[in-house]
Amino acid sequence: MTTKRYHRVLTIAGSDSSGGAGIQADLKTFSALGCYGMSAITALTAQNTKGVTAVHAVPPSFVEQQLEAVFGDIGVDATKIGMLYSGEIIETVARQLKKHDAQNIVLDPVMVSQNGDKLLKDEAIEAIKKYLMPLATILTPNLPEASVLLNRRVNDPRDIRQAAREIASYGSRSVLLKGGHMDSDDCTDLLFIRPGSRFVAFKGQRIDTRNNHGTGCALSSAIASFLARGLPLDEAAGSAKEYITGAVRAGSEYEIGHGHGPVHHYYRFW
Repeated sequence: MTTKRYHRVLTIAGSDSSGGAGIQADLKTFSALGCYGMSAITALTAQNTKGVTAVHAVPPSFVEQQLEAVFGDIGVDATKIGMLYSGEIIETVARQLKKHDAQNIVLDPVMVSQNGDKLLKDEAIEAIKKYLMPLATILTPNLPEASVLLNRRVNDPRDIRQAAREIASYGSRSVLLKGGHMDSDDCTDLLFIRPGSRFVAFKGQRIDTRNNHGTGCALSSAIASFLARGLPLDEAAGSAKEYITGAVRAGSEYEIGHGHGPVHHYYRFW
């Protein structure tokens, strides 16, 4: 009898008690896209659709133990990295990724929540640039995050390509600049692949909804899922864009909470 093999995807991120973002959103996305999800929790948050009220960081040594447990037994085909909170945790994660020769690393540089609550210490930004960006297969910043990484405002469509090149210079193989914060109805995401200096645009139209909590988490997790399933980088990003567009559209039909509700991760099934 032939033994089947799972597509194994690990999320290294914070926990969202409301289930709309963080590891909860990541695991839902992995499952929805046919992958086996695992997690290493970096922080606990008390949050809901209205915002984050408390953050409790996990000790770096325990983050390390979680990663050792997963890599040492099950193995990982792709890794999604989200909220890391501190420089110490960032260095710990980087050491583990190098130790276990992790492949298909999707780095979502989470800095603030949908409601503007800080999820990353200011001093940790340089640690992301130094330790994690050189390891990333793909980096997925939105425009505010790109602005922080480059220490200048990135919001002009004419500047997007240059911004992507500058961010990739920190070492990641590719950068997907998300266009959701553009002041227009256009939500085009731009992928820059450093080898070959190639650009790929993924067009999209803005969906009128307040249910966009965890959109970035789901998109980066979808990319990791498709990479784990063996898709080339540009196809993985394009398939993830298609998935998240459908999830946002389907989620817009629901009412949950009193703030920014989640996307519908399982819209393809119910």
